[in-house]
Amino acid sequence: MNKLNKTIKERKFNRIITIISILVPLVVAVLFGVKIPNSEPLGFLPPIYAAINGLTAVLLIYAVWAIKNGKRVLHQNIMSACIILSLLFLLMYIAYHMTADSTSYGGVGVIRYVYYFILVSHIILSIVIIPLVLKTYARAYLKDFERHRQLARITFPIWLYVAVTGVIVYLMISPYYEY
Repeated sequence: MNKLNKTIKERKFNRIITIISILVPLVVAVLFGVKIPNSEPLGFLPPIYAAINGLTAVLLIYAVWAIKNGKRVLHQNIMSACIILSLLFLLMYIAYHMTADSTSYGGVGVIRYVYYFILVSHIILSIVIIPLVLKTYARAYLKDFERHRQLARITFPIWLYVAVTGVIVYLMISPYYEY
């Protein structure tokens, strides 16, 4: 692929990434407030999507190991799996919140501040990570590996933080779920 075609493709990807990066948080915010009438709460989903976050964290670390050991195809497959897992998480998260009331955190004292710090940073960074993941993936797809590596150095720790804190938030709030 010549440089001009690569630039044109990258611009197209960037437009799509911008649209997705704006639409996903907006749609999630809107759907978070929508309740499906007369539906059974999908209370079995939180531990599943927490496990998906945990698996994503493990796979992200494995993907870094793979690329550092020259296993490019394995790295690519793992990263594709991480994106799919993140989409599955998002769908389950929305489905749960469309069928169940939000659970209030019941911890008191300092732990309450810790919980809310982790929760707020998790939410903010889960929005920030969308364009980072998509741009990082697009650069690899376009075989612009130097720029891919540069952006991956930023994307990886943020994505890992979001995945790990997703599990921590679940573990901290799970005692307060009403089943």
